[in-house]
Amino acid sequence: MLILGIETSCDETAAAVVEEGLRVRSNIVSSQLELHSPYGGVVPELACRMHVENILPVISEALSEGGVSLEEIDLIAVTRGPGLIGALLVGLSTAKGLAYAQRKPLVGVNHLVGHIYAAFLEQPSVPFPFLALVVSGGHTELYRVKEHARYTLLGSTRDDAAGEAFDKVAKMLDLGYPGGPIIDRSARQGDPQAIDFPRAYLGKDSLDFSFSGLKTAVQIYLKRHPQLLAQEAEERSAWVCNVAASFQQAVVEVLVAKTIQAAQREKVASILLVGGVACNTLLRRELRARGEEIGLPVFYPSPVLCTDNAAMIACAAYFHGLKEGFPPAWPPHYLEMDAVAALQVPEG
Repeated sequence: MLILGIETSCDETAAAVVEEGLRVRSNIVSSQLELHSPYGGVVPELACRMHVENILPVISEALSEGGVSLEEIDLIAVTRGPGLIGALLVGLSTAKGLAYAQRKPLVGVNHLVGHIYAAFLEQPSVPFPFLALVVSGGHTELYRVKEHARYTLLGSTRDDAAGEAFDKVAKMLDLGYPGGPIIDRSARQGDPQAIDFPRAYLGKDSLDFSFSGLKTAVQIYLKRHPQLLAQEAEERSAWVCNVAASFQQAVVEVLVAKTIQAAQREKVASILLVGGVACNTLLRRELRARGEEIGLPVFYPSPVLCTDNAAMIACAAYFHGLKEGFPPAWPPHYLEMDAVAALQVPEG
């Protein structure tokens, strides 16, 4: 089976051709980083316009690199949420048009489920049941995955997602956008024990997350030490690295602690770390180390598959189809399918 995946949930226009759910024949991502960097974050209107410009060329490139024509595609998979509603509509409308014109079956995929299945593209034998920590710019959630297409939400963020906190703290430090990779690099040169920022655990048994208080603590610290911003470049750089390292340490400690707590409570066989923030080197290292301590393997995708891409959407569609059945090519069952900005992962 050849699947064409399409992903436009935020600021990457992506398309991929995946064979039998696991063999990636092409995975094209058109980034909008340069467009949004001057604003310190994604501007929804600009993102939508760029998706409109890029979507067909990106799909064409994915088909070409995958060595297939649209006529040879067996199934089209597209992200229908969660994400920016305008961005989602560009991908979904395009997918509907292609499916209708070619009489191809079309399935809508939850973006977070796509992130979970990104790990399967490189580790197809992940042991079930597993615990998935989905951590990105918009989401920080823990799921118990009993089997394919069977999810139970165990915990989520009550305010800022971890990736959002990274972006906001990077902006406070005038480091640029996106904040995650920049803070990761800066933290390597800093002392993670230099500043004792708070850790929000929200109670002994809670698996929820909260990073708003930590973000505010960084803001208060900066306001209380205005003289540090006025230092010479070299001294200022060293201080900024200490702030970045201390902040990152606080985030990672909470993420790792709650993930391990959930894994032990739920008696899972493995742990998955996925989403854009799964690129963070400290988080990858610390979670794998703690997993080894309790005898659980920890899996995470390569960085290119952690960030938004369409191969993960195609992979998720394949495994859900194996479990629940693939839709027919005709009649067009998908005409009433809507994009949903706050689409929830179906539990069951």
